[in-house]
Amino acid sequence: MSFSPSHVLVAHGTRKQSGIALIGDLAHGVSVLLGTDVHVAFVDVLGPTPCEVLRDLDGPAVVVPAFLSRGYHVTTDIPAYVAASGHRNVVITDALGPSPQLTRILADRLVECGWRPGDSVVLGAAGTSNPHAQSDLRRKSALLSAVLGDRVELAFAATGDPTVADAVAQLHTRGARRVIVSSYLLSDGLFQDRLRCSGADAVAEPLGTHPAMVRLIASRFRRARLPIAA
Repeated sequence: MSFSPSHVLVAHGTRKQSGIALIGDLAHGVSVLLGTDVHVAFVDVLGPTPCEVLRDLDGPAVVVPAFLSRGYHVTTDIPAYVAASGHRNVVITDALGPSPQLTRILADRLVECGWRPGDSVVLGAAGTSNPHAQSDLRRKSALLSAVLGDRVELAFAATGDPTVADAVAQLHTRGARRVIVSSYLLSDGLFQDRLRCSGADAVAEPLGTHPAMVRLIASRFRRARLPIAA
């Protein structure tokens, strides 16, 4: 007996209702594109966990990490939750970034917040100590630089140097006319608040429920190589 795969979108988790609602909105948008339900799970702060969701599912399942790079949650936490569920027919896709789709969203968000050619740009990420995630973030900064036609500085809201506030200050010291922060965050929350308090002339909104984000997640589900039951 064959089963259509179940779809599980896994996010970090937040105490902010707006952040929780955003993940729900993303899952709904993806479910409309796929024509099937998308379950939501969280690795931290609140539940249900991926383990709890998977235990209630039959047949093959595809798990998409709603993370922008390969950090600890993607490489360690999510696989551990999957293993603990006892579900033996699960495939975990790559993280959402870096990818050309995310670069286009970043560019759109910059235009929305008033970016103009000649403005200095700081890519504000949450930050990570994971070397693979650091590589992903550097690549994303390079991709955005190529689209904008000017160097984009990479800085961090939590883990890593320079901080976004320090990067903004350094650019102003060097004589930058205007400094814009491009938010490389999925949703509003503490880290986005730190970007807003960085001293930049303008701060773009998080990636959020941009239509290209919904399409990217749906594509991750569609392109997953489905596991074969033993």
